[in-house]
Amino acid sequence: MRHRAIAFVSASTMLVAFVSTGVAPASAQPASVATEWGQPDLRGIWDFRTITPLQRPEDLGDKAFLTEEEAANLEREVVERNLRLSERAAERTSAANQVDRRDDGTPGFYNNFWLDQGTRAVETRRTSQIIDPPNGRVPALTPAGQARADASRAYREAHPADSWADRTTSDRCLLGFNAGPPLSPGGYNQNLQIFQTPDHVVLVTEMVHTVRVVPLDGRPVPGDDVRQWSGEARGHWEGNTLVVETSHFKSERRWRNTTEGLTLVERYTRVDADTLEYEYTVTDPETWTSPWTASIPLQRTDVPMFEYACHEGNHSMDGILAGHRAEERAAASR
Repeated sequence: MRHRAIAFVSASTMLVAFVSTGVAPASAQPASVATEWGQPDLRGIWDFRTITPLQRPEDLGDKAFLTEEEAANLEREVVERNLRLSERAAERTSAANQVDRRDDGTPGFYNNFWLDQGTRAVETRRTSQIIDPPNGRVPALTPAGQARADASRAYREAHPADSWADRTTSDRCLLGFNAGPPLSPGGYNQNLQIFQTPDHVVLVTEMVHTVRVVPLDGRPVPGDDVRQWSGEARGHWEGNTLVVETSHFKSERRWRNTTEGLTLVERYTRVDADTLEYEYTVTDPETWTSPWTASIPLQRTDVPMFEYACHEGNHSMDGILAGHRAEERAAASR
């Protein structure tokens, strides 16, 4: 049975509290199942946590896979680091990706107690989620993509919080920062629930409860004037694989600074009773010099989806905007 766990650590004791349900273990599920109408059965809740980075670290060069020993050592290091950092005060992560203590009275970021990034690296032993290009890294930006990224960075530095519209879609509770599409492991609430009918598949992410209703009946997509935060998805089956093609994203979404021309192809394949292979290909000729593809193993879980009441508890937006107004007043009074 798989569980989400919260670990409380002190110098002398460690108490691990597991949240569980009375549902039968995932391992009790049959290895190969079909729906009542004959399609591959993808239904259930799937956990997409992984410590495998999106991009391969440059010092690994062309090394696509860790050895079993290296993967096991990496998992152990992550467990030990999480336990050590769970008892620290609030932290921040610097631009150099170094964790620093905040001693200036500001709240900082969560410590590791609140994060749920997982420890899994053994399933694939890949050194990156990206499997194409072969170097495991996001392709180079086009000149237009680089210019857009530079302009966006300059604007954010000059206008970090003039209004709510300057903040990210996750700050605004429009989209979860890991919910995609595509799924982007990181942080917490990293679960996907899949529902099926003969002519629809519904994909629900736990963070911000994004619901994507994917028709399987071949209907056309709307015109270019109809765009959505999560795009317009259409699905079909290729053998045992569900293929979901999504376009018509809103330009304001700015996922990785992409444009309205972004298209996404996701592939969901039931590997065994407990594993769903998730692969996606991103194409945006106005942003990258070539498409790129990533793969993430999703693990079946019997833990129910948690409520993510983002709008109801989004006090951070008030704090962000009020804090920036205070900075502006302080600057004007100098």
